[in-house]
Amino acid sequence: MRFLTDYSEVYFTFLDKPISVYSTFVEFTIPYFNIDVSIKFYGLIIAFGFLLAVLFGGRLAYKWKIDLNKMLDVLLFGTIGGIIGARLYYVIFEWDYYSQHLSEIPQIWNGGLAIYGGLIGAVLVGYFVCKKVDINFLKLLDMCSMSFLIGQGIGRWGNFANQEAFGTNTDMPWGMFSNKISSYMIENYAFFEEKGISVDPSMPVHPTFLYESLWCIIGFFIIYYICRRHYKFAGQLILWYGVIYGCERAIVEGFRTDSLYIPNTSIRISQILSAVIAVLCAAILISKYFELKKNPVSFSPVEVLPPEKDYDAGQSDEEKTEEINRRRLVKKTQKEKIKAKESDKKGDNDG
Repeated sequence: MRFLTDYSEVYFTFLDKPISVYSTFVEFTIPYFNIDVSIKFYGLIIAFGFLLAVLFGGRLAYKWKIDLNKMLDVLLFGTIGGIIGARLYYVIFEWDYYSQHLSEIPQIWNGGLAIYGGLIGAVLVGYFVCKKVDINFLKLLDMCSMSFLIGQGIGRWGNFANQEAFGTNTDMPWGMFSNKISSYMIENYAFFEEKGISVDPSMPVHPTFLYESLWCIIGFFIIYYICRRHYKFAGQLILWYGVIYGCERAIVEGFRTDSLYIPNTSIRISQILSAVIAVLCAAILISKYFELKKNPVSFSPVEVLPPEKDYDAGQSDEEKTEEINRRRLVKKTQKEKIKAKESDKKGDNDG
């Protein structure tokens, strides 16, 4: 058993000494079966980010009184959909390579997971599971918006361990350099020229993984603040996620050297998609805010149910919800009648 193998010496412009960065945590062979196992830091870091995201989401689900058993169903199937979607997205836009190396398609431990593909896969599967188990899909997305940013903010450090997802050359103090980066640039020099990207393999590059990590963490705190202080409607937080992450990816993607492109073009698919998402989400947010300003409506993500003894034992969740809405309407009507009577009395006294 060997720990901490396959390391790179990573230099930053503002540091005098390099940092040793290991891509492999441990390697060992399973006895009797003679199977070699290699556990990468890339996978461990992504798993850690996923765990924190799940714990945060579970805590929020508890506060919002979402059935945790139903949440586990969504989490399980959504995770599977996310992994499949992330890999398919990457493979589709790198099909020239994978069509010649079909056996490598399942090898996700070597990298090659696209965040947008993961989000698309998780959301699509999550939607159908929510319909099946009767969970408010928009509220679930709002809750997931913060979990997404936690997972992305931490998971990007897996790219640092692999020395990937970096950008073009820079003379900024935080410029990054390693032999792995230099080798990658030399191997793909012809591709960069084809896409109109100018690189020097001997110069530092933008640590774009760090840009996205910091942006996601800051975005998490922004959305968390909105959730605590200014949460007005279901779907609001996921729209803010679309604006924040979409703006970041549209900008940072332009620096990267490993972007996925629309076939036979120099157009970065994630950059275009990010810009569209950011603009679309911003437009919907502005529209909703104007609508709420004209017609204010109270909102809470927490469904407060009357005591169970007030329900019939055989009532379904839908029937209980209808009963809640009916009682709220009755209370609202009663309050309006009381206000009307008080207003009439005040008018009689003034007369």
